[in-house]
Amino acid sequence: MQDVVYLSEVVGALSYALDITEGQPVGHSLRCCWIGMHIGMRLDLSEEELSDLYYTLLLKDIGCSSNAARICKLYLADDLNFKNSYKSVDTKLPEILRFLISNTARKSGFVERLQTMINVARNGGEIARELIETRCQRGADIARSMRFSETVCQGILDLDEHWDGTGQPLRRTGNEISLFARIALLSQVVDVFFMRGGAEAAVAEVSNRAGRWFEPGLVAIIQDLASDAKFWQVLLANDLDHCVASLEPRARMREVDEDYLDDIAAGFAQVVDAKSPFTAGHSDRVSIFADLIAEELGYAPDRRRWLKRAALLHDIGKLGVSNSVLDKNGRPDEDEWVQIRQHPELGRVILSKISAFRTMARIAGDHHERLDGKGYPHGISEASIDLDTRIVTVADIFDALTADRPYRKAMSVTDAFAIMQKDLGTAIDPTIFAALQRGFVHIEDITNPEENRAA
Repeated sequence: MQDVVYLSEVVGALSYALDITEGQPVGHSLRCCWIGMHIGMRLDLSEEELSDLYYTLLLKDIGCSSNAARICKLYLADDLNFKNSYKSVDTKLPEILRFLISNTARKSGFVERLQTMINVARNGGEIARELIETRCQRGADIARSMRFSETVCQGILDLDEHWDGTGQPLRRTGNEISLFARIALLSQVVDVFFMRGGAEAAVAEVSNRAGRWFEPGLVAIIQDLASDAKFWQVLLANDLDHCVASLEPRARMREVDEDYLDDIAAGFAQVVDAKSPFTAGHSDRVSIFADLIAEELGYAPDRRRWLKRAALLHDIGKLGVSNSVLDKNGRPDEDEWVQIRQHPELGRVILSKISAFRTMARIAGDHHERLDGKGYPHGISEASIDLDTRIVTVADIFDALTADRPYRKAMSVTDAFAIMQKDLGTAIDPTIFAALQRGFVHIEDITNPEENRAA
């Protein structure tokens, strides 16, 4: 009998992927959830409200990957470091200027950096609004696709609004801003400064922003918690995930069935694919190609469903790779290759945290390994690479060849097959490649029946 899977476990573990995309120390979303739920309980919110607050806090950054490429392009910066630094910046002009000088086009030549700084100086307000609007709207849309309530989606949408109306993107003020968004932003800043300077620094920072960024009454709750050592100790505890899970209202705990797991996997695949314009739709296509191969190989329906889900999540570790690397127009240098080679293992770690996805972790971890032992990250060879992983590897290679990349245009199916043919037995399993080819023949038979009969 299959163990019951709860939504809180799945989302709590997947929140680690959001942390790395935001360049935050691991556990950021969980810590925000711990902080924000204590604020909600102090406000005597109902169980239904606390349940929605719980998921708003865990998913507040779910749209975070959608502006990564734009940040790299507009600021000529590493999006992970840029986002990490930006989370500690106030909206006071001297802080904004120091941040921009420290984080814009640092590795560029003088002329390019000057041009970038001039563009930011002229259009900085509109650029910031656009980036935040994209992130918040995309996050709300993904949350809807994962069946969360409109209250949760609104909390994600309003995350960067400020109490005094100086936030983004709609410049809402006071109680116009979702309560959950007000709590989430406050919790975020508390965690950022706690991780940098401890409880005293966190309380001092949010107190300084009370009445501007934050509702004074909510800041007062954090001030009341200042001397509660146990509250702060949990943020650094090894069992933080269990402590956070205990805060979900018992009566509102949600079991996750197979259909819901499909929706969650599809939702996080959107997060992964939104990171780069060159990976848009990649996870969906790999899932489709993997299923096509599995059907040709005679996989049972339940197993095909499992494999499609694994294919959707195979690249989740890419959220930890900077867009300055992913979107580079040219060969990565040695340091950039280190980042690239780390993403499969990062995916393995993330999926290993979730009981429902744990058996898929090996696919995320091994999908860049080769039969001849020359793949990465561990250089394992044929005997250690299972059939499911080989299928996703072939689907991944095929999509990479037939989609646009920063350094070349997409190839035709015929050209892609010709390239793949050269790697049979070394990088590509011949049996799986043959199944992919048969699958495309069957697609052509279905889509062009008259033409095939005439032939």
